[in-house]
Amino acid sequence: MTDKKSGDGDLKYKIERSDRVGRYLVAAKSLEAGEVILEELPFVVGPKAASYPCCLGCYSPWPPAPVDDGTPGPLCPDCGWPVCGDECARLGQHRDYECRVFAEAKERFNVQEALGCDRAQGVPHLECVTPLRLLLASEKDKARWESEVSCMESHDKERREKPQWQADQVNVAEYIRNRLKLDRFSEELIQRCCGILEINNHEIRTSRGFLARGLYPRVSIMNHSCVSNTAHSCDPAPGADFRVQLRAAVRVAAGTELTGSYTHALLPTMLRRQHLAEGKYFDCACTRCSDPSELGTHMSSLKCNKCDNGLVLPLDSLDPESQWKCTHCDFSTSGQAVRRVQTIIHADMEQAEAYTAADGPEAIQLRESFMKKYHSVLHPRHALLTIPRFSLAQLYGRVEEYFLDDLPDVVLEHKIELCRLCLQVLDKVEPGLQRSRGMMLYELHAPLLFIAKGQWSAGAIDAPTLKSKMTEAAQILKEAADILCLEPAATPEAEIGQGAKLALEQLNKSIADL
Repeated sequence: MTDKKSGDGDLKYKIERSDRVGRYLVAAKSLEAGEVILEELPFVVGPKAASYPCCLGCYSPWPPAPVDDGTPGPLCPDCGWPVCGDECARLGQHRDYECRVFAEAKERFNVQEALGCDRAQGVPHLECVTPLRLLLASEKDKARWESEVSCMESHDKERREKPQWQADQVNVAEYIRNRLKLDRFSEELIQRCCGILEINNHEIRTSRGFLARGLYPRVSIMNHSCVSNTAHSCDPAPGADFRVQLRAAVRVAAGTELTGSYTHALLPTMLRRQHLAEGKYFDCACTRCSDPSELGTHMSSLKCNKCDNGLVLPLDSLDPESQWKCTHCDFSTSGQAVRRVQTIIHADMEQAEAYTAADGPEAIQLRESFMKKYHSVLHPRHALLTIPRFSLAQLYGRVEEYFLDDLPDVVLEHKIELCRLCLQVLDKVEPGLQRSRGMMLYELHAPLLFIAKGQWSAGAIDAPTLKSKMTEAAQILKEAADILCLEPAATPEAEIGQGAKLALEQLNKSIADL
């Protein structure tokens, strides 16, 4: 791990403690937006919980190519568990951890069960891998385990009341102790490791875009806020070992608590708080959650169907059973009714969001249909409209039949509106140098340029107006490049950022030549 220090040699953060929240991070000095606070190697990396069948070396879906009936995909020659090939089988995170255990116990991977299961529910056979790696790492690096990991919160008391505890007991604790013959690890320790991973893991993305989870003890000390003042990035490059970099997203005054987000910032309050209560075992009462209007974004507000201009908001956004009331008329409804509506709409949204650019025009059409279906129910900046809007802003220009060169001005204007509405929300809930903002700015600059050049070619604007519009696009592009180039070089965002820098040079030259 690398701790960043200020000019006087002191760390840029301090670890403090309170009776209410335990340990937390505080800025030890004033931090500028974009300033690196700390860098840290994960204590352990492994497949996510409820993982799809994946390679235990690179986490790519397994098998890497369709196989004939009865023919398994590539398996590790030593232990018989899924890998992409010999290169992944030789990776230390597999070879030096579970591979030896599986081989010595003669415990082979159940290929038919893995390929025949409901992948949406994950493969029970893989549930043991990351907890097992954590247990083995506790022996390999006892000093770091004792000083940084063993003290991490696992919420065992609360977890005992959840169905996941029993699933972990069968798929992890009993499997490790009995089938893998590792009874030196007690059930109590194994369950504690499951809890540490559940409560503290960070999702990481591989160089090929697949997902895994990593345990970062120092970063995990940060408390949650639904409007965090930090951003973090994991480096997926070979040799970087998923090193995480924690940065200040905004200017942070000395003594201010450093916060991160444990949930999706674009979800409405009711769903965010439910996710945090069920997965992290606390009830969030941050400034955003406490405000029925969500800092003026109205990301949870519904349109009133009894009057023209009313919005339906909770009287107490921290009480899931609170009444919701219209701002303009006497209409009110229960929190339970709102939860049912949001659950239905959220399910519809997730169906639309499952379609990617690889699915072609349908990826755009389904999202547009979803937004049209619910625009009379949800506030224009509602979270469940913002999420597909964020996707659409990136899909327009990248999907067959919707490439930028093919888009008429009316669709380019639509893309601009999508970007600006997203930025209005991000300014409040993910402020500062966050990659989400960088991506939206990047998406915004292109249609602005296309429309300006089209108007110039048609003789609708003069040269000074064209220069003004191009200058605006250049300013937006520069901000996008500045944000995205903060990301590790091996990430797609950094690649876009470097492309933005090159495009900015050409754009500035064109402006100068006008």
